[in-house]
Amino acid sequence: MLLDCSITTEDWPLQEPFEISNAVMTAIDVLLVELRDADGHVGRGEAAGVSYDGETPASMAAQVHGLRPRLHADLSFDELMQWLPAGGARNALDCALWDLRSKQAGRRAWQLAGREQQVLPVETAYTIGLGQEADVRRKIRAARHMPLLKLKADKTRHLDMVRFAREEHPAARLMIDANQAWDRRLLEKILPELQAHGVELIEQPVPRGDDAQLDGLASPIPLAADESCNDRGSLHALKGLYQYINIKLDKSGGLSEGLALARTAHQMGFGLMVGNMGGTALAMAPAFIVAQECRFVDLDGPLLLARDREPAMRYEAAQLSPPDAALWG
Repeated sequence: MLLDCSITTEDWPLQEPFEISNAVMTAIDVLLVELRDADGHVGRGEAAGVSYDGETPASMAAQVHGLRPRLHADLSFDELMQWLPAGGARNALDCALWDLRSKQAGRRAWQLAGREQQVLPVETAYTIGLGQEADVRRKIRAARHMPLLKLKADKTRHLDMVRFAREEHPAARLMIDANQAWDRRLLEKILPELQAHGVELIEQPVPRGDDAQLDGLASPIPLAADESCNDRGSLHALKGLYQYINIKLDKSGGLSEGLALARTAHQMGFGLMVGNMGGTALAMAPAFIVAQECRFVDLDGPLLLARDREPAMRYEAAQLSPPDAALWG
């Protein structure tokens, strides 16, 4: 017997345009997958995909559509990992399957993942995108209730972003994300001032595939691999270059690989961060399980949207509470 699989593409507008080093976004386009069994249990998964790898909701939908004749009632997570590569399509299917199995078992997804103890609220970073100085300062002032800011940067806008944050929100803890825009020379040049301003983490300073230029760099601030880290197969090439990895379920291809990646990375001595490619509460809910093991959490996607799903996850300032079963898992 096959699982019924519905595939929908959705557009979720942002409150205002969001700029990073290589793109400006006005909305988050996502794929929604729903799996329904013969008893009426429904599992849902959402994916924004990996845009810098060319993924779109349409391309992900085509991947999922091609698998519909194989989605049998006893489908396993391992089968999905064999059938699809890491990426958004597998993420949507994998998370929908976790939700379905949770509904069928009458247990929370984190219990199915082996975490019997109660999950706890986590503190998320809040992301400040690039833009004109007045806009950046306005956004930082509006985020004074958020204790951890993640500042986007590019080749020319980096130290000024940190200075704006220090002037507008002096008590904030700071991370900075270059989205591959720097090189080692620039990084070494600005490291002393980043350290002086108390920056705690630098995300993906150099282009993926060119990570070797970080070899031998004794950075006083930990470096986190984002675009350079997809799944467990990425880890060995990053050892000695980065101190943290950023786990995103769209990159890993779902919660199943995300959890395995976290375990393996921890065993190899990496610190853990969990992030997101944007999206609604439905995309944050499975990542919340990974967040239980992470030093840095960046699950603020819904806070940037003009609206969210109902029921949504509950944010109290930076504190993100566990998802309701009616949402996911």
